[in-house]
Amino acid sequence: MPAATPGTPSLLRAMNDRAALELLLTHGPLSRTRIGHLTGLSKPTASQLLARLEAVGLVVATGTDGGRPGPSAQLYAINPRAAYVGGLDVTPERVLAAVADLTGTVVATHEVPYIEGAEAVDQVTEALGGAVKAAGLTRTDLRRVVIGTPGAFDPQTGRLRYASHLPGWHSPTLLEELAAALPMPVEYENDVNLAAVAEQRLGAARGHEDFVLLWNEEGLGAALVLGGRLHRGWTGGAGEVGFLPVPGRPLVREVTRANSGGYQELAGVEGLPRLAAELGVEPPDTSAGAEPPGAPHGPEVAAAVALLTRAAAAPEGAQLRFLQSYATALATGLASVVAVLDPEIVVLSGAAISAGGEPLRALLEAELAELAPSRPRLVPGEVRERPVLHGALESALAATRDEVFDTSG
Repeated sequence: MPAATPGTPSLLRAMNDRAALELLLTHGPLSRTRIGHLTGLSKPTASQLLARLEAVGLVVATGTDGGRPGPSAQLYAINPRAAYVGGLDVTPERVLAAVADLTGTVVATHEVPYIEGAEAVDQVTEALGGAVKAAGLTRTDLRRVVIGTPGAFDPQTGRLRYASHLPGWHSPTLLEELAAALPMPVEYENDVNLAAVAEQRLGAARGHEDFVLLWNEEGLGAALVLGGRLHRGWTGGAGEVGFLPVPGRPLVREVTRANSGGYQELAGVEGLPRLAAELGVEPPDTSAGAEPPGAPHGPEVAAAVALLTRAAAAPEGAQLRFLQSYATALATGLASVVAVLDPEIVVLSGAAISAGGEPLRALLEAELAELAPSRPRLVPGEVRERPVLHGALESALAATRDEVFDTSG
């Protein structure tokens, strides 16, 4: 069949189909009349469109709009079973996998502990296999999988960089092995970048073309979104702000070998218990465990979260000074990022920053106003639960919908 050209009926039908499918994603079930009104199509054309999409399995009839005056109208919705995708969030503590349907609904998750020395391919296939089984599917039912890890795979060499704390993931043949083990297209993305995707699609950055996401958990990182697109850099290392040299800390040389830098040592979670002790803040009682079993964070993050949560709940005296010192440390590195990029907003994310709540956000914004020439608005991240995993699923869904929603073929 010859390719459609601009202005041909087949291309116009495909454009109308895509517009209707996007409306159903955004608004949920709609009637034929409502779809016609939102797209500007006549009732007969809207009816033909829905019949066509129903025939190819992209939409399903679902209930009626009962309760309104007059006859009830049939409602149509995206067929959630038209496609499925997978996402994985890999940390030094666990590998978490999830399966989502075409509407973005998460239908199953499965988690396996990260075991140092175990084969990365085995951990990925076990986690993904468990999620697929829980969803009542097979791996061949997935259209695409996106895997989020610390660091980034160098597009020139295929090796994982900036993540020496993830042993077992640095083999030069790892991507080839994963491609051979998994029957669907597999993509890889930095974990903080995926948190930014989640905020861009589902959270605080919706409607913003230029923003920075600042993240603090096991490491300090940033995601840079310019013109609505992630900026990854030549080797995938854009946003690795933990390596920034900053005032207040000696220069860290051979940073990739040390897996640290000045900003990480100044504002990373590993230094917060020491800072709290210097300011006279007593550590909270964590004998019962700072986080529930199976949480993705190690003991350093858990300790920092406990300290910041308690300080934010009663920001006065030594606890206020602790929050102020942490805000100053964060602002010291963030000011350099803001001075170069001048973003519209900065999204604050990651367990440690989120634990500081509104008191930390306000202190950080005031500090940044004195250190940076521009004045971005600082907003808390809204995707608090599993942001990396949600970003992986959203990334997989975006590419899959582009394929599935294309009815021009």
